[in-house]
Amino acid sequence: MTALTLSTAAAPGLRADAIVIGVAKAAKGPVVAPGAEAVDKAYDGRLAAVLDTLGASGAEGEVTKVPAPAGFKAPLVVAVGLGGEPEADASFDPEALRKAAGAAARALTGAKKAAFALPVTDAGDVGAIAEGVLLGAYSFDTYKDNGGGKAKNGKAPLADAVLLGAKPRDAAQQGALARAVAVCEELNRARDLINMPPNDLTPEAFAAIASSAGKQHGLKVQVLDEKALVKGGYGGILGVGGGSAATPRLVKLSYTHSKADKHLAFVGKGITYDSGGISLKPAGHNETMKCDMSGAAAVFAAVVAAARLGLEVNVTGWLALAENMPSGTAVRPGDVLRMYSGKTVEVLNTDAEGRLVLADALWAASQEAPDAIVDVATLTGAMMLALGSRTFGIMANDDAFRTTVHEAAEEVGEPAWPMPLPEHLRKGMESPTADIANMGERMGGGLVAGLFLREFVGEGITWAHLDIAGPAFNEGGPFGYTPKGGTGTAVRTLVRLAELTAAGDLG
Repeated sequence: MTALTLSTAAAPGLRADAIVIGVAKAAKGPVVAPGAEAVDKAYDGRLAAVLDTLGASGAEGEVTKVPAPAGFKAPLVVAVGLGGEPEADASFDPEALRKAAGAAARALTGAKKAAFALPVTDAGDVGAIAEGVLLGAYSFDTYKDNGGGKAKNGKAPLADAVLLGAKPRDAAQQGALARAVAVCEELNRARDLINMPPNDLTPEAFAAIASSAGKQHGLKVQVLDEKALVKGGYGGILGVGGGSAATPRLVKLSYTHSKADKHLAFVGKGITYDSGGISLKPAGHNETMKCDMSGAAAVFAAVVAAARLGLEVNVTGWLALAENMPSGTAVRPGDVLRMYSGKTVEVLNTDAEGRLVLADALWAASQEAPDAIVDVATLTGAMMLALGSRTFGIMANDDAFRTTVHEAAEEVGEPAWPMPLPEHLRKGMESPTADIANMGERMGGGLVAGLFLREFVGEGITWAHLDIAGPAFNEGGPFGYTPKGGTGTAVRTLVRLAELTAAGDLG
């Protein structure tokens, strides 16, 4: 991962492959952002005019490269768009800085060192720029001939980044930098897992990776294999995983702090490959289904990040891992499963499997009576239809908690939207055979899935459900600090919730 340092050095004298500056979009053309004064001065104050001539506008994510002026030790200036110019006396939004830094880091693939002269007013800006660089420089090329840390074009990601305008001796800024490194390293680990091919990332392999990382960072790790799941009566996980030769697992990761008085439980859907089972997905809908474990990857990363940050809160992560495949031993439409909670579920569609593994994990998490449970899952195509490919939906059994989760997501730059749980949709899941069916009305399918999950949350426990089906896997081109493929969405939201809880701000 890219190495980061803070520096008070002046841009002209810094030895680097490039100097990154910010450009804002104003009514009369691009405006050079604060932090780049020395660079602009070297162009005799005409840098904005030069960029305007080249067609730059300062729009978000726009990257324009120009030769550095005489006297600079770096040969290149990279101007990156920050979007609209802020109001007078206002600073740039952290997300604008994060996206700009990410776009610049992607544009500098192959460079050994770059200096970022973006606007810095406080520790928050340092953290945002650091996150943008670390997430934007991400590349997954393990399976390519030019692997070993090299990008698609055979060039390695940006190796070193210097954040100019920062204060190396400032404790708050160094703390923001350290936090960014811990969170982004774990988020990028989640991206790696999402991008891994399913023939390598089986439930057993995922459990082994989680166990290894857990031990490294002082977590207590418990793995329930197929025999333990049978003994415990985890009918949902066993039912979904029963059709695959790769047997299911339930992984529990526990981080505890001696001074903590609050306990959060995170539950992640971990379908390492989803064929749909007997209700087989058609061609065109199964090629990216290795990403159906993105929720478990997010939970895993968030728990490890909480441990690395030493947060004063107890956090338990539950990874419900299975592979959904068709075979003679697979669960069939019409089968009835007895869940870990004791409830019975009639399976009407084997491609609605994520809610079945989550139901068992939610009930297991409930037995510890945490202060709140948050589950994360690539659960429904309906949520993608509702919110698109960049926004996840939030449902909850408590409106105030749903608002808190939404605000946390927006604060860290993860687009999210609160969604309802309409009671009238519950009737559609009534079954003549079992306590509940795993399907209900087709319209509002994402909300129906949320209502199903609510059935398996312990009484009196605050709970939220994040349906990340849209933003978990980016099938389009990269943008900002978001790569093509696995995105690691929800990791930062979960970490922020843990921080808020540790600070006593979650109630």
